[in-house]
Amino acid sequence: MSTETQSTQAEAGDRLVRVGAVVFFVGALATLVTVAPLFLGTEPFPSVAYAVCMLMGAGFMIAAAGVLRSIAAQRRQARSAQ
Repeated sequence: MSTETQSTQAEAGDRLVRVGAVVFFVGALATLVTVAPLFLGTEPFPSVAYAVCMLMGAGFMIAAAGVLRSIAAQRRQARSAQ
């Protein structure tokens, strides 16, 4: 297997996984910030802040799509090698 083929195979879903991880961590941070006033006894944030928490699920789905894309690229590579 050539180096070019391996790098193409590795790049198939890597970007989606990285973007998904960043989006997930932004959502996780938003969740922590949104829940903190409940424990501190201060005024809760507006509902828009709770909507940002949904980025956690979106990031997970983006990363999962990247993993599936990488799997599909590896399967295509294995079939073409046979």
